[in-house]
Amino acid sequence: MAIPANEMPSQPRVLMRNQDVALAVSVVAILMVLVIPIPTWALDILLSLNISMSMVILLSTIYLRNAVEFAVFPSLLLMLTLFRLSLNVAATRLILANADAGSVIDAFGSFVTAGSPLVGFIIFSILIIIQFVVITRGAGRISEVAARFTLDAMPGKQMGVDADLNAGLITEAQARVRRSKIEREADFYGAMDGATKFVRGDAIAGIIITLVNIIGGFIIGVAMRGMPFSEALQTYTRLTVGDGLVSQIPALMISTAAAMIVTRASSEDDLGYDLTEQLTRYPRALLSSAAMLAIIGIVPGMPTIPFLVVGAGIAALGLQSQRMAAQRLETATAEQSRAATQVETAPARTEDYLVVDPLKIELGFGLVALADKKQGGDLLTRIQILRQQIASKHGFVVPVIRIVDNMRLRPNEYRVLLRESEIARYEMPPDHFLAMNPGLVREEIEGVPTTEPAFGLQAMWVARRDRDRAEGLGYTIVEPSAVMATHLTELILSHADELVTREDVQGLLDNLKTTAKTVVGELVPGLMSLGELQKVIHNLLRERVSVRNLQIILETLADYAARTKDADILTEYVRHALARQICADYKDENGALRVVTLSPALEQEMNDAIQKAEAGRYVPVDPARADAIAQSAARAVEPMVRAGYEGIVLTSAQVRRYFRRIAETRAPKIIVLSYNEIDPAVRLKNEGSVAL
Repeated sequence: MAIPANEMPSQPRVLMRNQDVALAVSVVAILMVLVIPIPTWALDILLSLNISMSMVILLSTIYLRNAVEFAVFPSLLLMLTLFRLSLNVAATRLILANADAGSVIDAFGSFVTAGSPLVGFIIFSILIIIQFVVITRGAGRISEVAARFTLDAMPGKQMGVDADLNAGLITEAQARVRRSKIEREADFYGAMDGATKFVRGDAIAGIIITLVNIIGGFIIGVAMRGMPFSEALQTYTRLTVGDGLVSQIPALMISTAAAMIVTRASSEDDLGYDLTEQLTRYPRALLSSAAMLAIIGIVPGMPTIPFLVVGAGIAALGLQSQRMAAQRLETATAEQSRAATQVETAPARTEDYLVVDPLKIELGFGLVALADKKQGGDLLTRIQILRQQIASKHGFVVPVIRIVDNMRLRPNEYRVLLRESEIARYEMPPDHFLAMNPGLVREEIEGVPTTEPAFGLQAMWVARRDRDRAEGLGYTIVEPSAVMATHLTELILSHADELVTREDVQGLLDNLKTTAKTVVGELVPGLMSLGELQKVIHNLLRERVSVRNLQIILETLADYAARTKDADILTEYVRHALARQICADYKDENGALRVVTLSPALEQEMNDAIQKAEAGRYVPVDPARADAIAQSAARAVEPMVRAGYEGIVLTSAQVRRYFRRIAETRAPKIIVLSYNEIDPAVRLKNEGSVAL
């Protein structure tokens, strides 16, 4: 049971608050052991601590569910390697100086060597070979491969997170957690790749230190201490082998722990449970092994009893596993039947039918592969990218787009629904490419004529085999998923004002509060309500004016909201404040703004017709007259549109919004700017006039 921090004893509580200090002191102490002699009793304690820590780490790896749970292991491995080497140096100093390295080393040397220096040296050599050749090399190779594959798979995992986020399967917070986990996993395996080199170097250092101790000890014992040859060999070999074993046994445990960590696959349970579960998953394999052992045991000349005993144990384990598998199958069948019964009898929640998706794409079964990553579809990735692009350019967050299949559609047809109402429908072959003539291609290519859905351009569906030829001729080639993503982008921008709800506006304000808290607090709810601010944002988005510079928008509204509550008038003030941004979006390659102007007579006519009512200002125009004005505007901007430029009409601020409402009936994408929205630094280029 966890002890509350305020109930812990004072000394442990102090240590818990100063872990960094304790770690710093430990590292300095390890370095001091390298240069300062320590008594034999202190060396015994430190060697026991080294063995204990290594054992704790080895046993801890058994309970890991995935390697990243022990993310501190690479740094810990470095510290333990340094600690072990410092103990080697301290033991070497005592062995060569006093021919005595404490009771721990002496006990290991006497017990393992069994009175024979040669036996002890051979056992020590075998341990070195096991660690250096088998475990350390294997762990290092696995770490290297795991690091490489983890880094290679990182972009795909990130795209998977983005796809799940776009599909609405996870939230933004969950996506951040999963991205952080992916980054930590890559960092961990990269660190492990380098950390295993320390283990390998430690094994080499152990061999060198052992040789130095034996040779140096023998020379010191015979030449300086006057010990007999056999006694010097016996003493220093025993101590050296004891020191090597005391060092290499913990090193072997740490190496094994490192190998277990890097070979551990992610799981919901610890290693012990997984081994038992997976080794006994197939009872027939166990029973077959038991039968083979029994056959080997009765072969003449073979030891019968050992094989039969082991075979009987494996057979018992196989029979037990078979019974458990039958029980699990029976339990699973019963649970499925019970769940099916509950589904059939449980009434559906009426509230579930009230949920309306802001945006939905329905696919015919022939287009489902475009949204399936397993079949190479990249539609989900493209949708996530377009959501990011719209947020960065236009300043609002597109709601989660739900993608479903609809068997009632034609196989190659899709449709887009806005709050369950269809706003677009298009049919395209998924195994063809859309080829568009940029205006320079003279040679036609075989294909199916069509109209590009986003902008209504004439195009052609060409077969996959003709793609390279079409590109060679100069056609612009677009993949089916890109066609759908472009179409969706245009639909989102055309209906942006319908997508941005009060909740979305509140989210934009909450985000702005982190950098411009003052203006948000001044405007909402003091001068404007959330609904009034939403109307202004809708007006801007309706004419595709980005609201990303929300701080300027709010500051402008704060200046004028006390004078009027008319959303249309406030929108005009905001547009004036965003003049530089608006002009930057429409300038040509030379930095000029190509426009057609409204004739003075027509402008005066509209200005005189403006009337004021309780619902706001309006211009009462005869329908026939309004249609004539709209046709004239469409004709005036047509040459600019054909040349690849935006169709912009320039008017006075007083009539801008009224003329826009009339002109959009014939030219929905026409752009109407007022003189107050022109940046003084922008050069105007007049391409004509709108006149009747």
